[in-house]
Amino acid sequence: MMQLSENPVVKAMVLAAGLGTRLQPFTLTHPKALAQVNGKSLLEWNIRYLQQFGIRDVVVNVHHFADQIIQAIQENRGWGSALHISDEREQVLETGGGVYHARKLLRDCDALVVMNVDILTNLDIELMLAQHIAQQSAVTLAVTDRVASRYFLFNQRNRLCGWRNQKTGEEKLALFDAPLFPKAFSGIQIIQPTMLQQLPGPGKYSLVDVYLQWAPNYVLEGFNHTGDTWIDVGTPATLAAAEKLFPASDK
Repeated sequence: MMQLSENPVVKAMVLAAGLGTRLQPFTLTHPKALAQVNGKSLLEWNIRYLQQFGIRDVVVNVHHFADQIIQAIQENRGWGSALHISDEREQVLETGGGVYHARKLLRDCDALVVMNVDILTNLDIELMLAQHIAQQSAVTLAVTDRVASRYFLFNQRNRLCGWRNQKTGEEKLALFDAPLFPKAFSGIQIIQPTMLQQLPGPGKYSLVDVYLQWAPNYVLEGFNHTGDTWIDVGTPATLAAAEKLFPASDK
């Protein structure tokens, strides 16, 4: 893996193309990215969150009510960041296909932060980036010890070995290195940009499946930020909970 400079150039991609079916009825007429938490859309919260760490070059992928997202970005002049649209209006490509589709917009950086638009957190990206650089990781995955329905599985050296669906019992193992420790994924990852060349190509697929394919040959590690404020704002109930966790004055 390449060594990063003392002041690495970091870009970000906010995944905002999803249908947001759990957030209905709002998402019957709006994109999930524009759901409001204390007067700010989820997209604005995350653009301002990234700005705290000096990350102002951001790609946003769009599909569901794409025009509304583009209009909001234009009207607000990117909330002070340089926002680039990756257009998936023809077909929503999921996380892996979405990153591949946007790859040309993600060039010329030392590290790439990819996050879901419906995640709100106070995770310290600088700390996560420091680990990513120190370990020369291909991918660093933000995880916590919370109870969840799906888990990434790590070995004692914090290396990704597999994935488990707790509800169905389905398990995918890329490395057999027991004991394995389940950690819940936080929807944020830092990717070494050269790894974009290793993506399977165009189409609709998940980054999770890609990571499991990479795990035997590359270093993919967890960054445990248990104790940080974190919420997946995917339902009307969690939208209400987010208003208590993230007051309007926070960002």
